[in-house]
Amino acid sequence: MRLSTRIALAVGVLVPLLVLASGWIMVRLVSGDVHAQGDAHLRQRATAVLPQARNLLRAMANDRPPSVEQARERRLFTAALDVGIRVAGPTGTVSGGPQPGAAVVLPPAAGTSGPVTVPDGKRSWRVLATPVSVTRPAAGGTLWVFASDTAGQAQIGQVRRRILTVAVLTAPVAGLAAWAAATRFARPLLALQRRAGGIDPRASATRLDHTPTRIPEIDDLARTLQTVLARYDEQAARTAEALATARSFSAAASHELRTPLMSMRINLDVLDGTPEPGPGERAEIVADLRTEHERLLGLLVMLRTLAQGDLVEADAFTPVDLADLVEAAVTDLRRDRPDARVALDGAPGCVVHAWPPGLRSAVDNLLANAAVHGAGPDGAARIEVVLRPGTDPSAVCLTVADHGPGIPAGARGEIFQRFRRGADSPGSGLGLTLVAQQIALHGGTVAVTDRPDGTPGAQVTVRLPRPTAPHALPARRAWLPAPTTAP
Repeated sequence: MRLSTRIALAVGVLVPLLVLASGWIMVRLVSGDVHAQGDAHLRQRATAVLPQARNLLRAMANDRPPSVEQARERRLFTAALDVGIRVAGPTGTVSGGPQPGAAVVLPPAAGTSGPVTVPDGKRSWRVLATPVSVTRPAAGGTLWVFASDTAGQAQIGQVRRRILTVAVLTAPVAGLAAWAAATRFARPLLALQRRAGGIDPRASATRLDHTPTRIPEIDDLARTLQTVLARYDEQAARTAEALATARSFSAAASHELRTPLMSMRINLDVLDGTPEPGPGERAEIVADLRTEHERLLGLLVMLRTLAQGDLVEADAFTPVDLADLVEAAVTDLRRDRPDARVALDGAPGCVVHAWPPGLRSAVDNLLANAAVHGAGPDGAARIEVVLRPGTDPSAVCLTVADHGPGIPAGARGEIFQRFRRGADSPGSGLGLTLVAQQIALHGGTVAVTDRPDGTPGAQVTVRLPRPTAPHALPARRAWLPAPTTAP
């Protein structure tokens, strides 16, 4: 059922109910007004005839001649005008004018505060009972004043009939008017429905174009649809990135694992061949197998970490104390490489907004790269790690310096690209790529320079912003699928 039809039916039912409710209140008010007007007239007539009723009661108590009583009855009835009169005395009852039958039970004078309604068959009467008494001779009785309630009931009945007529007529009229109004006001909604129904996010880049209608509900709905479509586009892009990352992971893994796997296969064939290798050759082959195994494992770990960095979301970032993270990384490096001499100079309170696993991977790879390539002439790796607030108050600065041969200026832009490694490098060529990826995700910069003191070696400087406001992640991340330069 269409919305306009629902509104028309609801209005067609609700309006008559409101009319009937209002009519019930109106009938009660009219009934009260009619009774109040009639009661005021009864009280006025009762006040006017009360002296004549006392005179009649006195004549009845004194046993005056009939002519005297009749004269006083005439005066009583003349004063009553248009109302009925009944006086009950000690010796009888005198009545005249319009009034209910003698069998109708009348209200007593005592305990009656005002006029009451008395039924008499199909008619009803308003009756006011008033006590009457005289002192000489002492006598008491009751004066009843009657007025027909038929006219008032007829007026009230007419009001009822008119209210019912109005309720019956307003049902179809209100329903049609509501249907016409709902159809008119629903046109912008129908137009929005047609525009939204013609959008296929999978087949077209066209999105909802809405002109404000100044109807808040419709404009809010249009904005909601636009937000939903924007989120769909965002999720579709993230899904495409995830698929590209998965394909790149598979392609990179299959390409980079082929050579070490073939080498391991050859070594295994040699171990299992004839003639069997001697003890020295066997030990050399086993050492090669261990080296290739470590290389394979490191390559898979790096590929997985790069893939995670390409897919991480903003809600994974939290405030991190970089001093604690660097200290933990240096402690692990000292344990894994006892021959490396690492000097740490860290300042506390260097908090950044970071993804903890990714930032830790970046620091670990910086230290591992310095430990592998930063050996001095004596063959020992000496590394200086310094963490300080940057010259800019909104950033922190981390430097890792070694005493190795350094990096030529022309090669410094290429070392962060994937699978770039020296001929004698035991790594996978992805360590510095992962460093560049994580620094980019954290909104920082990384640079490679010579040591500032002029001695041989390289220095890597990383600047990361403080968490004054969480930074936005890069719109597109493709460190695993394609070569990317450092930030």
